[in-house]
Amino acid sequence: MKRRNKVSAEFSMSSLTDIIFLLLIFFMLTSSMVQINVELAESDSKTVAPTDITVMMTKDGKLTFNGKKTSVKALSKQIQSKVGQQKNKENATVAIVAEKGVPWKKVQEIMKIAASLRMKAIIATQPRG
Repeated sequence: MKRRNKVSAEFSMSSLTDIIFLLLIFFMLTSSMVQINVELAESDSKTVAPTDITVMMTKDGKLTFNGKKTSVKALSKQIQSKVGQQKNKENATVAIVAEKGVPWKKVQEIMKIAASLRMKAIIATQPRG
């Protein structure tokens, strides 16, 4: 009587989950350390879009709404009141004029405000040349 030893075809997943967990921790830690600064593009076009709402941003963090100093917190209410005064509310657009060197996150905050008010946002870029 011969006994055959059966080879187990099972695979232990515990070591694989440990490796995946360590990789996950590694990528989470390194992704929070990496900051990507994107320069605003230059434009080939000389066309200027007609807008009634202009938000200007400087490198030192100053924010102006139609030529008047403001803050990010007050900007949403100011844009909303300006849109309420317009006749054509569906085509209301916000022109974001940012100095070269303004962090992209600051521009994105203004874009989020415009999106929350269901408005179009245009980033005014510096022409080439």
